[in-house]
Amino acid sequence: MALVDYLDEITNAPSIEVLWDLHARKMADYGFTRVLYGYTSYRSATSLGDPDDFIILTNHDKEYTDWFLGKKMFYEAPMAKWALQNEGWMSWGVLRDMLETGALSEAQMKILEYNRKVGVTCGYTVSFKSVSPRSKGAIALTGHPDMTQEEADAVWAEHGPDIVVMNNVAHLKILSLPYISPERGLTKRQLEALHWVGDGKTTADIALLMGLTPATVEKHLRLARDVLNVETTAQAVLKAALHNQMFVVAY
Repeated sequence: MALVDYLDEITNAPSIEVLWDLHARKMADYGFTRVLYGYTSYRSATSLGDPDDFIILTNHDKEYTDWFLGKKMFYEAPMAKWALQNEGWMSWGVLRDMLETGALSEAQMKILEYNRKVGVTCGYTVSFKSVSPRSKGAIALTGHPDMTQEEADAVWAEHGPDIVVMNNVAHLKILSLPYISPERGLTKRQLEALHWVGDGKTTADIALLMGLTPATVEKHLRLARDVLNVETTAQAVLKAALHNQMFVVAY
């Protein structure tokens, strides 16, 4: 698929699922057969926020994601740390320099050892420009198990600018699409109630519009707050909006 055709398809993708399938297949054309994308809107000086609020997209196998994500190994992973502190792209060849100079911690050494065991040994990381101090997104492009870092670097030397553009566009498109994590899924009634709050309606107004009692409206809003793990309805509206769940156009 030519670059212009890819960009046409990715910018018109109707859902994150469609986009991710297209993007993963395109990266595989360059030998990066395993990809891992992460984004948070809740970064602070001491935290990346609640992992349940992250946008995580990957085609790594479950065993690897259970280890890397489930056990929160990404907090110590050297390329993840680089991505949090930088924007742009970086070859994983830098890890060899870090090994040789003793710049890796014991925890990071254990992460690299596990990665070697499962064939996650070469690739590139792209860290996206942040739209606010609290947001951060990055993607790890892992070469196929038989690929060497030298081969990955050769691919990058020839196609790097195109790959960066494609990942930047995919990232921006992801931020425009609704994302619903299993832990943060709202019912249609809960979302509808939040939509009306976002329109500035009172509980009495919403009850009339939804054909419910005020008590039932309050129940939907309370459950929405519980699902989104926030204290106020205003915070629930904001969190739903950050994941593009507000006023979604149905396809």
